[in-house]
Amino acid sequence: MAGDQENERSRRDPDAPDRVLDPERDAAALKALTHPLRIRLLGHLRQDGPATASELAVRTGESSASTSYHLRVLAKYGFVAEAEHRDGRERRWRAVHAVTSWSNEAMEATAGSRAYVTATRRAQIAHLEASLVQHEADLAGGRLGREWVEPSGISDLMPRLTPESLTELLGMIDRTLAELTARDAADPRAVQVMFLTAGLPLAPRAPGTEAEPPR
Repeated sequence: MAGDQENERSRRDPDAPDRVLDPERDAAALKALTHPLRIRLLGHLRQDGPATASELAVRTGESSASTSYHLRVLAKYGFVAEAEHRDGRERRWRAVHAVTSWSNEAMEATAGSRAYVTATRRAQIAHLEASLVQHEADLAGGRLGREWVEPSGISDLMPRLTPESLTELLGMIDRTLAELTARDAADPRAVQVMFLTAGLPLAPRAPGTEAEPPR
């Protein structure tokens, strides 16, 4: 895999293009997107489809004035655009791209691009935690069938791999996920799945210098 991916492909617009960010060409866009609320707003639009600033305010717990402002900033840098309106009273917004991706090597070039990668990864972890809460509530409330109990879960394996093997592993996951998503596209049993992958190498530590990482 050439770099991180900021958001999973939207279930509502599987044919939407990807946007590959360049730290030099997109410096201003990266700075704008580092704002945590803008990352959340873009994620909501990709996951749930077009929405108004008022609807996004309810989902995020922010004011509609705040979400409206930040949506306009996202639109300025080409991340969102106006969607078809249900009526003429309030504009609706849609995500322009299904996935934002980049080269990790290229993003090491500037402090701003490094800050964006860090902010995005923190947002992904927060999304995982929120998804876990929703998953448990959906199972308890009967909104998910019991057939989802067994395959659901989180793994925190810590294999020893070379850089080449880690790259190969992530590439295999991407290809397999794309194949399975295409296969299940027309299956009425399919639901949206929060699937987050992470490959974070950890340098060796001398015994007694630091606490061992949790497993």
